[in-house]
Amino acid sequence: MKAESPHITIEEFDAICAAEGGMVEHYGFVTDHIGYGEARVRMPIDHAHIRAGGTVSGPAMMALGDFAVYALVMGMIGPSPLAVTTSLNVNFLRRPAPVDILAEATILKLGKRLAVGSVNIHSLGDDDPVAHLTATYSIPPPEQRG
Repeated sequence: MKAESPHITIEEFDAICAAEGGMVEHYGFVTDHIGYGEARVRMPIDHAHIRAGGTVSGPAMMALGDFAVYALVMGMIGPSPLAVTTSLNVNFLRRPAPVDILAEATILKLGKRLAVGSVNIHSLGDDDPVAHLTATYSIPPPEQRG
């Protein structure tokens, strides 16, 4: 059985993100992989992502996880800038190293109007998660997609 191909390329996804706002530029997100039902996004860590105590800030990790689910959803439904987060839950598991962090997203459920994704976030070079995130996205009807 052949796996389904993603419905968007990294280049198409990056173009949508560049046209629709400055989130990628602000955080420095790099989309490493978009597959059908999976996505991997990296955030190069710099001073702007570090909070008091010398650790990567929770809001930066939450943004990374949410962005990874956005890539995941578009990989399954195609270009759809109007897909939006309806809920997000994060558990911080341990202190990340002050190096790039990776978010690896997988689909839990894809329905007609909602998609639920799971994300493990870990420091580059360490497979043990520093955070786990789940997010639900609202999927616009086909006629409102790009």
